[in-house]
Amino acid sequence: MHRSPLPNYLRTYRRRARLSQEEVAFLIGFKRGARICRYERRRQTPNLRTLLAYEFLLRTPIRELYGGVAEEVERGVRQRVRLLIRRLTKPKPCRGAERKLGFLSTVCGEPPPPHAP
Repeated sequence: MHRSPLPNYLRTYRRRARLSQEEVAFLIGFKRGARICRYERRRQTPNLRTLLAYEFLLRTPIRELYGGVAEEVERGVRQRVRLLIRRLTKPKPCRGAERKLGFLSTVCGEPPPPHAP
């Protein structure tokens, strides 16, 4: 059975490090552990600086700390990449369409579509 990833694994990685919420708060630069609790329970989303601090502190890429969110974002971007590829392969392609298609196909992990005349 395939299990969907959790939106975040902040608590899991914090506990593996044997750190309390108060200790993580101190190390990241907060006064209290309440904010760490809100992040772990998904009641608040950390800003980029805080995410980078988590990544450094827990020695884990943000993508792993936020596995479920990362997958959701990737699915959405892939879907929009496919839409843009379809737009670029219509008649009268825009300037630089071939380069864009090459790049977008690598993002999507699919071979580039044949170029329309």
